[in-house]
Amino acid sequence: MARISRRTFLLGAGGSVVTMAAASSRPVSTRLQDGGKIPLADERLLVEYGLKELQNEVVSGGPPKDGIPSIDEPKFTGAAEADERLQPGDIVFGVAKGKDVKAYPQYILVWHEIANDTLDGTPVSVTYCPLTGTAMGFKRGETTLGVSGDLLNNNLVMYDRATDSRWPQMLATAIEGTHEGKSLQEFRLVWTTWKQWKQRHPDTEVLSEDTGYIRDYGRDPYGTYNPRGGYYASSNTLFDRLQDDNRYPLKKVVIGVRTPTDATAFVKDSLRKKGVITGTLGNAPVAAVYDSTLDTGYVYRVPDAASVNYDDGDVVADGAVYPPADLPFDRVYGYDAMWFAWVGMYPNTGVHD
Repeated sequence: MARISRRTFLLGAGGSVVTMAAASSRPVSTRLQDGGKIPLADERLLVEYGLKELQNEVVSGGPPKDGIPSIDEPKFTGAAEADERLQPGDIVFGVAKGKDVKAYPQYILVWHEIANDTLDGTPVSVTYCPLTGTAMGFKRGETTLGVSGDLLNNNLVMYDRATDSRWPQMLATAIEGTHEGKSLQEFRLVWTTWKQWKQRHPDTEVLSEDTGYIRDYGRDPYGTYNPRGGYYASSNTLFDRLQDDNRYPLKKVVIGVRTPTDATAFVKDSLRKKGVITGTLGNAPVAAVYDSTLDTGYVYRVPDAASVNYDDGDVVADGAVYPPADLPFDRVYGYDAMWFAWVGMYPNTGVHD
């Protein structure tokens, strides 16, 4: 299997190769004392490896620290202006939090990977790793998150500018530094298309190309999602994987959920077809439900006496129809990920299709 050890080269949209110099033509200053505390979760999320073991698996992605610059002063436009640069099928990462409704286009974040923003008065970081297909939100408190230039299992390793602790995005847990062994507070981003997000939220704001950096925002250096091509459609990864598990194609998309003790995943293609998939998270029953309006899924803990099923396009819980995002059960935080990335981070994961 062909692999490279540094992200010196990226796949161009037409199969061409470009260097990271083209992607990082403007230097960024590293600010290590950029605020203070970062909010931490009450419990550490699941980590199935020893932290020292994970530290030894971290590799350089090619660019130096901040060589992929975070967006620290994001600017936004309205939906009408965004229509001039977004196609209906283009990927966006959406969030509705309090009074704020925002969409972060994939074609912009692929060049930056982190946008330090504020949602409903709360400082947050919106993060995206193109190599693992993961978009995740975190509370950042008085500091900001940046791109370390390192990868773990092909996944973005972030750092906080207050302590320089290292946080693999998918684990949301510091594997090195002041906060080693601590987890971040997360919030969900919806991986969807511009057409679907705009129909659901016509008043949305959209991240602007006015980022303060000169980038070729009309081209994804790894390939294309609309239609899928390049790295996103290839049968290989750019860097070593923590695990090889061939139950599914490497880049098959799953919706993964985890707690401090357990992890499980639902195959997204199967969820689209079935509408509801039941399973377990550890020993507890859970159900994934499909939301066709946003092409996303939500996972709920299901009480022993409760039932969830799909009936002619409707999600039915205990005999009543509910919107997929609003079942009367506790929802478990989940996010889309490529299969190799999820099973590499959580080799003991359950999986349901």
